[in-house]
Amino acid sequence: MNIRMKFLNKLANLTNKRLLIAALACGLATTVIAGATGTAAYAEDVQSGIADNVIRFHIRANSDSDADQALKMLVKNAVIDALHDGLAASTSLDETRAYIAENLETVKLTAEEVIAQNGYSYPVSVCLCHDYFPTKIYGDVTLPPGIYEALRVDIGAAVGHNWWCVMFPPLCFVDVTEAQIPDSDKQQLKNVLTDEGYSLVTRQSTPVKIKFKIVELWEEWFNQGKS
Repeated sequence: MNIRMKFLNKLANLTNKRLLIAALACGLATTVIAGATGTAAYAEDVQSGIADNVIRFHIRANSDSDADQALKMLVKNAVIDALHDGLAASTSLDETRAYIAENLETVKLTAEEVIAQNGYSYPVSVCLCHDYFPTKIYGDVTLPPGIYEALRVDIGAAVGHNWWCVMFPPLCFVDVTEAQIPDSDKQQLKNVLTDEGYSLVTRQSTPVKIKFKIVELWEEWFNQGKS
């Protein structure tokens, strides 16, 4: 049985009555129990539509020790500061991608300097690549799991807990501990996403949350099947 059929069987057999009742109430039952091709295609299209319009930032710490996790955050802050002006001035995905690509060495040197200043000698690797991201919440914006283009910084063994943010649109500059991202920053997301994609990441209503769950379940199931 292929991955899509396994996913659909799992989705159709969900025992979460609240999800199924809400789906029926919102007229989404046909989506929830749709054929494998339709449901999987919908999830893939929505996730790729979001992923194709953002660039994320991914730092992997050397380990989960308190010291290495603290060092990760120092490196994160220094890298964001070093790229701040260029990212803030960027008006498109292509501009941001080009700016990051041109400054990969700056990112590496910045990270190495912070590491050395704090008494460590961990190697650093930097790339603009594609990574799998789990579901991540930034204030009142939630990005579904899946493969995203990202600036990735690996510190040492890079086996510790990760840190993520969004470089385009530049949500790395937003205080994501706040309950809500300012409307001006969300507007940048709205400008680059489809209406469907924007509604999903802001998850403003029950039907939207159900659609988001379909995307989330599919992406997690699909990536488990690949591992």
